[in-house]
Amino acid sequence: MHIIGATTLTGKHIDQLIPLAEMADISLDVVRTDFSSEPRKVFLALETKRYRFASLYDPLLAMNASKVDPLPHQIEAVYGYVLKLPRVRFLIADDPGAGKTIMAGLIIKEMKLRNLAKRILIVVPGHLKDQWRRELKDRFEENFIVIDRGLLGAHYGENVWERYNQIITSMDFAKREDILPSLGPARFDLVVVDEAHKMSAYAYGDKVTKTDRYRLGEVLSKVADPHLLFLTATPHKGDPENFRLFIDLLEPGFFATSEMLRESIINKDNPLFIRRMKEDLKDFEGRPLFLPRYVKTVGFRLSDEEKKLYNDVSRYVSEQYNRALWNERRRGIAFALVILQRRLASSTYAILKSLERRKRRLEDIIEGVERTTAPDRAFDIEEVEEMSEQDRWKAEELWETLSVAENRQELDSEIKTLGELIEQAKAIIQKESEVKVSQLRKTMGELNSKFPGTKILIFTESKDTLDYLEKKIRSWGYSVNVIHGGRVLKRELRRRGSSRTRRRSWSLQKRLGRA
Repeated sequence: MHIIGATTLTGKHIDQLIPLAEMADISLDVVRTDFSSEPRKVFLALETKRYRFASLYDPLLAMNASKVDPLPHQIEAVYGYVLKLPRVRFLIADDPGAGKTIMAGLIIKEMKLRNLAKRILIVVPGHLKDQWRRELKDRFEENFIVIDRGLLGAHYGENVWERYNQIITSMDFAKREDILPSLGPARFDLVVVDEAHKMSAYAYGDKVTKTDRYRLGEVLSKVADPHLLFLTATPHKGDPENFRLFIDLLEPGFFATSEMLRESIINKDNPLFIRRMKEDLKDFEGRPLFLPRYVKTVGFRLSDEEKKLYNDVSRYVSEQYNRALWNERRRGIAFALVILQRRLASSTYAILKSLERRKRRLEDIIEGVERTTAPDRAFDIEEVEEMSEQDRWKAEELWETLSVAENRQELDSEIKTLGELIEQAKAIIQKESEVKVSQLRKTMGELNSKFPGTKILIFTESKDTLDYLEKKIRSWGYSVNVIHGGRVLKRELRRRGSSRTRRRSWSLQKRLGRA
């Protein structure tokens, strides 16, 4: 007997007993090299071998293999914090504009080059799916597939989460009751969650209320085997227990109490997250990346007319809201009424336009032009907030016109109430007595006197407020340029990166505008 020891391609050693009589039948092929292979194939073979060991000699391999020029704080976060961890369960909570997407891309690329991650899931707000896919492809040469309702239906009968290795999906799509169970059995080497603070839970005494997004976070914490990365610019909502529950998604039970978490932050020995403010971010020359910020909150008191309108609208919303809650069939409409309160907080003009649309819709119902029907599914404020501006405006205009009225008498009564509220709002606008607008004009005048010629950027949530302010500011003698979701450049033009597009984009930033 002879014992032959061999190692297979899988690296497993095998001892085989071979009878002496069979040894004569064994022939060995001699490998001869004639150097006739194509140079390109030889180069690729050598590159394959080099990349296998490259991370041992080049600690910044992902940075050097990607189309990015990272800033010092980005290199510090990726290579000084995250990749030093044997098991990544970490939160990057830098200020907006710090480039968290770049950091996540470097981490993904580096972990793949080091053979630490093959199956990767990225969970983002719905309106950021395409942006993430584009950034990862253009900057890191990483191809991700977006999983949505359409793709799920195309793969009926199989778990689509296990079919692909590199996936991007929407947070509000994944959290749905019919989707979340299919995600549970899947396993990913790395899970990245953008805007992770949206996965929130709240403690009231001994009771913890978990949102659907938080339940998604609990599932993601389990399917992330072993690496989980959170990204957010606003990790803390001013509620210590809410923040502890959020951190609990990374390492369940790591902080037993919010007091322990607070002490860890004070002592700067928290191993689960980093947060750098804009003021702390500098380039390689030590120069600040952002201009200094000076925050000032301008207070004001509502006029008597505005107080009355506010109280009357709030009373109307409260009555309608309570009726909707008691009506099981129309319970979803209750949450839609919150839109009116948000319009009221935005501007008198915004609530006026909402009330007019609502009144017109109810009048159409009476005339038989439209039917009063409940929406197809429950109103989800969080989901609407994740839509693009244009889609959100359309959705809110639909929802703000829904009614709980059951008969003609109730419709007539509601229309009468709406008419009275509309007249109140019109009177305030006609008299130009809205305090917030007056305060805005005063503040703009002060800024213009102190910084003549400087551009002013005004943000507002409601499209109606946007239109109203554009007209008002023009009437004050200012030049105005409007930027909003309905006027953004097409994606193809942005990607083309033509000089004309770049000049136009720069022009928009240099003018007075509102998002």
